Amino acid sequence: MPHQTNATMTDMWTYRDYESWTDKDITGFDVEAVDGGIGSVDEATYDAGASYIVVDTGPWILGKKVLLPAGVIQRVDQLNRRVFVNRTKDQIENAPEWDESAYRDMPYRTTVGDYYATGRGYRDWS
Repeated sequence: MPHQTNATMTDMWTYRDYESWTDKDITGFDVEAVDGGIGSVDEATYDAGASYIVVDTGPWILGKKVLLPAGVIQRVDQLNRRVFVNRTKDQIENAPEWDESAYRDMPYRTTVGDYYATGRGYRDWS
């Protein structure tokens, strides 16, 4: 597994286009992977360099929740209440298992960030 620089890891946890929707709470917005809908935003944080969304996948993956670093969000469509992420459903389904007791802790977030940044969960859709 390649070692991540602090800049890369910080970028993984930073929203790309935050300025266009800073005044909006995206909780409840539908989440679209590159290959279709995956659920809705259950929680969103806006901490500089440490932001993420928690996605409730509903019945799609048997109702589990997943943590997505802010850096995987391509754009937010405020009008249609949709968040578009640059990952596939499979990449999200195969992410480290959701840990409700640790998802705010740095070791868990490092594991998730590494997954999305090292290639296993990464596909550059820019």
